[in-house]
Amino acid sequence: MSTTELPASHAELMDGVYRWQRHIYDLTRKYYLLGRDRLIAEIDVPQGGTVLELGCGTGRNIVLAARRYPNARFFGLDISAEMLETANAAMAREGLTARVTLARGDATDFDAKALFGTARFDRVFVSYSLSMIPGWENTISAALASLAPGGSLHVVDFGQQEGLPRWFRALLRGWLRKFHVEPRASLRDILESESERTGATFRFRTLYRGYAWLAAIKIAI
Repeated sequence: MSTTELPASHAELMDGVYRWQRHIYDLTRKYYLLGRDRLIAEIDVPQGGTVLELGCGTGRNIVLAARRYPNARFFGLDISAEMLETANAAMAREGLTARVTLARGDATDFDAKALFGTARFDRVFVSYSLSMIPGWENTISAALASLAPGGSLHVVDFGQQEGLPRWFRALLRGWLRKFHVEPRASLRDILESESERTGATFRFRTLYRGYAWLAAIKIAI
């Protein structure tokens, strides 16, 4: 999907939300986007592997992953031009422009070959983006379709806070709605269904009493 074909309403919404927030995003989100570093530690990128992040935002995760896996190449997709401006600046600042390619696109429907020059990736991950994407189920399907044989999809996002007090859940949900974020109650079911459909192995864990959910789908070689 080209930039001109992006769903205008959602792209404009995200640009509006993050036009100013992108400057303080990483500083503020580190306190409640929990589990991101665990995901990065567990993706276990092969030597010379390729990694795609869907909803890469400011590029924070790609920077950390690129440091951890210095022989891998990284790709990032985001619908917000504002976020990508910050991400591109981060890659330049960290000296990663030769190893990282960023593109603007819709995570629910994208042409990886056209955007990045490669159609398949060894690892794809989505960190706290599915809870913001309309039609997020399509993102999971698109991510799985872009995996190379033996590749894996990794997801971390808000859970249902099932082990936390009701007052905390209500407070968190109210706060998240201000940023157009909605924890996906059916996330585990959809991931498990997709893994069964593709004959993949599925791993799912709850973190911090259900505050966050961490999942991985590994397809066959």
